Amino acid sequence: METTKKRKGPTIPFGYKVDKDNNKILISIPFELEALKEIIELIKQKVLSLREGALWLQHKTGRKLSHQGLKKIIAKDE
Repeated sequence: METTKKRKGPTIPFGYKVDKDNNKILISIPFELEALKEIIELIKQKVLSLREGALWLQHKTGRKLSHQGLKKIIAKDE
């Protein structure tokens, strides 16, 4: 199920894409968000490092995310 949220800045968050009809709306990408949740849990359990998690996400989703970006997402999640 796709959910939407309002775009707040120039950066497109991981797991979202810009709506074709309205560039101020972001549409969720469930596959990417699910992969992100999975990696966050593995990092919190100390199974993977931030760098390994970022590389794994890039391999699985095809979308690049830096280890620092992943760290910010995890910090925001807590």
